[in-house]
Amino acid sequence: MELPKFLLADNTDFPEAIFIVHTEYPRFIINLENDEVEWMEEFSKQDEADLLEEAESLIEAATAFYDREVSRYDQ
Repeated sequence: MELPKFLLADNTDFPEAIFIVHTEYPRFIINLENDEVEWMEEFSKQDEADLLEEAESLIEAATAFYDREVSRYDQ
């Protein structure tokens, strides 16, 4: 099965939260309500250094995905 790069998720236990799931490496879930990120990977110290460089652009892409999805819903 081919998954999209990002998935929009919600949960009634967290009614204010807006979750975006990044399905490719490095996999993570971001809560756009408070910008908390949960990484779904284990990283070595070298990976962590590289990840810091990439994390900002991945989070920006997740936010752009959400904005795009919401704009399509409003149409």
